[in-house]
Amino acid sequence: MNSTKKVLIINTHLTYPNWSEGLLNDAFHQKAKESFLSKGFEILETKVEDGYDAAKEVEKHVEADIIILQTPINWFGAPWIYKKYVDEVFNSGLHSAQFLSGDGRTREDATKQYGTGGKMQSKKFMVCATWNAPKASFNDSAQLLFEGRSTADVLIQITSNYRFCGADIVADYNCFDIFKDGDIVADLENYPKHLEKVFEL
Repeated sequence: MNSTKKVLIINTHLTYPNWSEGLLNDAFHQKAKESFLSKGFEILETKVEDGYDAAKEVEKHVEADIIILQTPINWFGAPWIYKKYVDEVFNSGLHSAQFLSGDGRTREDATKQYGTGGKMQSKKFMVCATWNAPKASFNDSAQLLFEGRSTADVLIQITSNYRFCGADIVADYNCFDIFKDGDIVADLENYPKHLEKVFEL
């Protein structure tokens, strides 16, 4: 493995004292970090809750070959601090023209599609998420809530930002039913295998 390869791990857990302390998302973050270090990668890290500089986050994205978002799913999306992060970092990447140059459309060529102006074509993005929802609630049209939708469908508001900027989206990894009947130990144990598969490590 080329030692110059870099992975950016963004942890967007938001702490709620005495309820949600972030230990599980930290465990997945560390598992990914250890896995990539063992493959010779350089690790770039951001814990959104601890603060960040938008311009420096843009530079981390530019440097990284792989970007992983580690997030809990709070009310069917990432915590609100992640939306703030995206707005600030992606706006910075837009203004500096490091993430994209326009939305891809041109007046000269009507075949150019919306969302094809990105500059991240060489990068891969993945979401690793922790859910209260059970695995059985997805990919099943008989389920009332998601009506047959997959985790990828539910996460599209996250992945679209990266796809819009040209990155390839790889299969997400999920830890389900964390409060009732999940198998957190097995999910942590199997995580490196998923990383090896989707990133061809």
